[in-house]
Amino acid sequence: MDSCSFSFTFGIWWLLAVTNHMIQSIEGRSPESPLQCNQTLCTLHNSYGKWGDRKDCYALNATYPTTEEELLAAVSFAVKNNLKAKVVTRFSHTIPKLACPADRAAQSSFFISTERYNRQIQIDAANSVVTVVAGVGLRQLIDAVEAAGFSLVASPYWEGVTIGGLISTGAHGSSWWGKGGAVHDHVVGLSIVVPASQSEGYAKILRMEAYDPLFKAAKLSLGVLGAISKVNLRIEPSFKRSITYNFTSDVGLEDLYGEHAKKYEFADITWYPSQHTAVYRYDSRVPLNTSGNAVFDFIGFQATSTLVSEAVRATETMFEKSKNMRGKCVTAEGTIAFKKATANGLKNNGIIFTGYPVIGHQNKMQTSGSCLTSSSILSSCAWDPRIKGLFFYESTAIFPASIFRNFILDVKKLRDQNPEYFCGVDNYNEQMMH
Repeated sequence: MDSCSFSFTFGIWWLLAVTNHMIQSIEGRSPESPLQCNQTLCTLHNSYGKWGDRKDCYALNATYPTTEEELLAAVSFAVKNNLKAKVVTRFSHTIPKLACPADRAAQSSFFISTERYNRQIQIDAANSVVTVVAGVGLRQLIDAVEAAGFSLVASPYWEGVTIGGLISTGAHGSSWWGKGGAVHDHVVGLSIVVPASQSEGYAKILRMEAYDPLFKAAKLSLGVLGAISKVNLRIEPSFKRSITYNFTSDVGLEDLYGEHAKKYEFADITWYPSQHTAVYRYDSRVPLNTSGNAVFDFIGFQATSTLVSEAVRATETMFEKSKNMRGKCVTAEGTIAFKKATANGLKNNGIIFTGYPVIGHQNKMQTSGSCLTSSSILSSCAWDPRIKGLFFYESTAIFPASIFRNFILDVKKLRDQNPEYFCGVDNYNEQMMH
């Protein structure tokens, strides 16, 4: 276990009420592009509408390549003209300003967007490898692979990311099995466009495989080494998953997490310290012929009524201003009860939750984000900056598995001194252990 680690996410996300569950038939509007340009300036913000310092990124120009050749030309242009360039995606979910080219004036900055570089997915069935260009969305890739009789084993729970973005930022699901839950650990090849000399045209394409010295660095480059062009991912024959959530006491959590991770391939644990509750996800593969056609439509990623999102934010603001800790605890209790009743968005028949276990194909059970594809103005992703909806910050800590027990015990000691102090976090996406 010393070679393993636990990713522990402190999420301040959203509170959903039964009211929202009753209006899920209302479609929501899709998020707008984070990159907006006019005749004089291009502005980039993240999908939440704000960076940590509340300032957007600016550049005089942006380009939208559609092919690898056009991406190469874009990097060449930036290098030749001594511009600070960054590749941006159609989603921009980073909370820190990693996508900003520089802190200097817009005149020296240049955006390269992969929003239109998204039309190439090649499946090599004989070698169980899929090659995909950087701008392809995760949902687009997952469905294409599944249609060919394969599954992508690892992916984050949120599907609103591109392949280039999720690889370079280390996005992951949850697993200690095999190569693990990080998508970049399933990458077997990579193409990246990097600066070059004038004689080489100011930019060139590097094709890398696992034996290349820069391979690991290029996978997790955060856009520093160059622009990821293509990614080769290992895929496996299609499979199904069986998921059961066990809402139970957090007694012994510090001793159970390791065995839980070893027993279930896609295990995770959600912890609500103020409520003394741990939610163990029993999540494993089952044979493809196992009955079940379920969908995981995570509650927080569903289209949410604008009125509900704004009411939740107004309620939280009121609690903050009045320092009403008890109010936060009451809503935390309601949040957990609602998630338990709805199995956190699992739907046995694709419509409603009817009982455990919930069994479905991998492409419908790992990743979700239905608010991305909605169209009505009555609802949206709960954090859509066009409404006065939820506004949150998320942070992650990584621990070696061997010392994670001590961290849990420390948190419990703090909790036991004053449980109400943890109700604010438990209102939202609590503390998730990957």
